Amino acid sequence: MRVIAGRAKGRRLLSVPGNSTRPITDRAKEALFGKLHGWLPERTVLDLFGGTGSVGLEALSRGAVKATFVDSSARAIATMRRNGQRCGLCPQMELVKADSFRYLVRPGIGPFDFIFIAPPQFRNMWIRALRAVDERPDLLTAEGTVVVQIAPKERRDFPLRHIISLDEREYGNVLLRYYACRPDTELTTPSPAA
Repeated sequence: MRVIAGRAKGRRLLSVPGNSTRPITDRAKEALFGKLHGWLPERTVLDLFGGTGSVGLEALSRGAVKATFVDSSARAIATMRRNGQRCGLCPQMELVKADSFRYLVRPGIGPFDFIFIAPPQFRNMWIRALRAVDERPDLLTAEGTVVVQIAPKERRDFPLRHIISLDEREYGNVLLRYYACRPDTELTTPSPAA
């Protein structure tokens, strides 16, 4: 597992000890960032269920200005911190040890340009997380993109109010689904904290 391109290109990333995470494959990550090519500079990123931090770190390496990594595991947070140090990207990282679902209902977070959701498989957690984002359109900027990483067997369609499905691509045992705000959704930027 490595950073594919940008400032930290070629840096090897550590895995979270144990088998609680499923990092994105290099093939799927390369395809994901190929779609986002040229769009990432100066963008903000939310990496939910962060694990190793591979996606958020790749975004930072390619020019994103800030990435927030959320994970409930202390081991994952420690691994992301070490990976950020290896890549020289710590100043642009915000590490949040929290349950991702509780994080999504916090007031005053966001908006983000890119939200990446990659929860543990086969528990329908991706559906719950995507619905939580759908209930908070203020989490996304007007040009914001949400990408969900699931196993192809988890594929399911369900109604959403504020975001729409744009595309999906399969890479072996990884399925990436892309979403954006509906054109008619009113986005409100949260007020700065006093």
